[in-house]
Amino acid sequence: MRTIKMTAITHQTAETQFIEVDGANFAYRRWGNSNTQQPPLFFLQHFRGGLDNWDPFITDGLAAGREVILFNGRGVASSTGQPRTRIEDMADDAAAVIRALDLKQVDLLGFSLGGFQAQDLVRRHPELVRKLMLLGTGPRGGKPRGDDPDVPALVLKHATSAVPSEEDFLFLFFGRSKAAIQAGRDFWQRRHQRKDQDPASSVEVMQAQIEANMHFLPKLDEQDPFAHLREIKQPTFILNGVDDVMIPTINAYHMALNIPNAQLFIYPDAGHGAQFQYPERFVKHAIQFLDE
Repeated sequence: MRTIKMTAITHQTAETQFIEVDGANFAYRRWGNSNTQQPPLFFLQHFRGGLDNWDPFITDGLAAGREVILFNGRGVASSTGQPRTRIEDMADDAAAVIRALDLKQVDLLGFSLGGFQAQDLVRRHPELVRKLMLLGTGPRGGKPRGDDPDVPALVLKHATSAVPSEEDFLFLFFGRSKAAIQAGRDFWQRRHQRKDQDPASSVEVMQAQIEANMHFLPKLDEQDPFAHLREIKQPTFILNGVDDVMIPTINAYHMALNIPNAQLFIYPDAGHGAQFQYPERFVKHAIQFLDE
């Protein structure tokens, strides 16, 4: 009798699926270990990013112990609809998709702009989130730029390139040492291994997300600017590199000091995408946090 060998689904082979919610078709990929007590881990992506801007080493590493769900917001990359111009609306869309997928609760991972959305989602829909992971991000009312006056113009130049290049990602996401640059080049290769890549986001998405970012900057309360973070009761994992040129690293400390059940990781010689520079370390830290 012949046995049929089942091929495991991975980041490279997971089907891009669509779910219609509130007039838009949202793209997502879902795979991983469903025979576990862990809820799915739902990913919210960075500025302009799509399904293939995640690191396969990380997504597959985490999928071994739970399902993972990569998601494109309204109008982003392969999703349809008018791109949102407010973070809270992006968060509400993600919550609506989680409910449409008939998920009672998820663990939520947000990177950069996705971290903005994750904070709003957990405050606006706390019942949907068991644990929260915030990577390379900051709070409403945080410090928008670092102390070097030349950096913001360089960040804008690299972040708004018509077609983001390897050099753009190296500047924005990685440290400056030879080892950090090599780690960045290794990430760039990994994230391009999938043959049917998600399409790039449109200029309209970029403009909408810049507007959303600008509206996220003001303090909600001048006297107590981080009071809103104390509403977040979920266990929270916060990670950044020691020198984030996009969202200054001091913002990670603000979140850790104000979210009641938060733990903070700062990776050395790293920038905005610290998890991509140290994927093995990050997967170990993430699994420990999610499993405990």
